[in-house]
Amino acid sequence: MQEFLLSAYPWIKALHIAAVIAWMAGMMYLPRLFIYHHQAEKGGEAERFFVLMERRLLKGIINPAMIAVWLLAGLMLYANPGIMAAGWFHVKFPMVLGISAIHGWYSRARREFERGERPRSERFWRIMNEIPFLMMLIAVFMAVAKPF
Repeated sequence: MQEFLLSAYPWIKALHIAAVIAWMAGMMYLPRLFIYHHQAEKGGEAERFFVLMERRLLKGIINPAMIAVWLLAGLMLYANPGIMAAGWFHVKFPMVLGISAIHGWYSRARREFERGERPRSERFWRIMNEIPFLMMLIAVFMAVAKPF
């Protein structure tokens, strides 16, 4: 199995990168929807629209993309376990764990918005819009440049 995965490694890596792009696109758009949701009138048509958009984005794009990222990463690690000993991996992995934790936290916030609550402030969501992006940048630079 490991030999097959090594021969398919470039394809697995390409799919992994595509999944990361989809995941991060959703992770950066969802807080933007939360900002717009904050601005919508409670109980109004716009609020119902944002609830629907947030649910669709999370369940249709963000969740499947994150699952694909983790599954494909697991295949790459199984094919090439030496990666786990590399210094850059010890920086990249906590970034991915952090993005995953934020993903879970966004999921919880989405449910709160769906119940009609307004968790946090618009300013907070503007800041949170940037954090997964910065973490992703660190992960990408580690995986591509392999500085140590």
